[in-house]
Amino acid sequence: MVNNPQPIKDVKGKTAIVTGGAGFLGSHLCEYLLAKGMKVICIDNFITGSNKNIEHLKKNPNFRFMEHDVTKHINIEEDVHYILHFASPASPIDYQQIPIQTLKVGSLGTHNALGLAKAKNAVLLLASTSEVYGDPLVNPQPETYWGNVNPVGPRGCYDESKRFAEAITMAYHNVHHINTKIARIFNTYGPRMRANDGRVVPAFVNQALNNQPITVFGNGSQTRSFCYIADEVEGLFRLLVSDINDPVNIGNPSEMTVLEFANKVIELTGSSSSIIPMPLPVDDPKIRRPDISKAKRLLGWEPKVSIEEGLKKTIEYFKSARR
Repeated sequence: MVNNPQPIKDVKGKTAIVTGGAGFLGSHLCEYLLAKGMKVICIDNFITGSNKNIEHLKKNPNFRFMEHDVTKHINIEEDVHYILHFASPASPIDYQQIPIQTLKVGSLGTHNALGLAKAKNAVLLLASTSEVYGDPLVNPQPETYWGNVNPVGPRGCYDESKRFAEAITMAYHNVHHINTKIARIFNTYGPRMRANDGRVVPAFVNQALNNQPITVFGNGSQTRSFCYIADEVEGLFRLLVSDINDPVNIGNPSEMTVLEFANKVIELTGSSSSIIPMPLPVDDPKIRRPDISKAKRLLGWEPKVSIEEGLKKTIEYFKSARR
């Protein structure tokens, strides 16, 4: 049974900044906040985001887009009540190609976002990641677990950028008394994911739709937990307006192997794809499953969308994108 310990705050008329707002997660957040009656300033430099993700929002008078690199000073004249810092490459294919930019947005970008939050007396929500747990030695992963991360491996640029981002966010909270939130986001999927971003959901869905072999790393026994975007955004919003300052896992605790997931994609697409093994990447996590008891207890939140329902919507999106 999910608790609902505190009422959801009315944010109508408040102004929110979403950095990385033209990305997959960021664009859905912009949409969600606008639906709550908020004014939204979306900031992105299109390194991995896309104008297509926010084009439909531009006719909304409460939406404003600002093309800017948040590793540079962020200048906003008007009052700001909330800052959602989501600017960062988030897929291995991206951050391994641009590791320095990834480290800079996690460090300099987070520093600038926190400086703006301090100047505006705004709440800041940091988009952290399950990658701070690295290749975990415990399962599921609670927020109290410190992780098993290789700082100099191929994933280190992303993992350490987020671990630093968490550290500086807590420092600003403790020293400057900024009202900060830290969301540890687990695998999230849904419409607006990039077809070629290298993550398992778009890779498998597009391979299946093309009746190409589905490439599974290793023997496919590694596990993942997939949260549909609508559930993820609801959890993030509840954290944003909560009184919690410590990290909170936001993800789906329903765990499945990558091989099980590949077979589910083939089933739902009606594909004739076969499954072929590929070499396991260095430092690829063997398990990934959030302990969300904290989110359930303090936010009254847990995912509602089943993997079948979410995948069907995602498959339809990728089908329509091909037309």
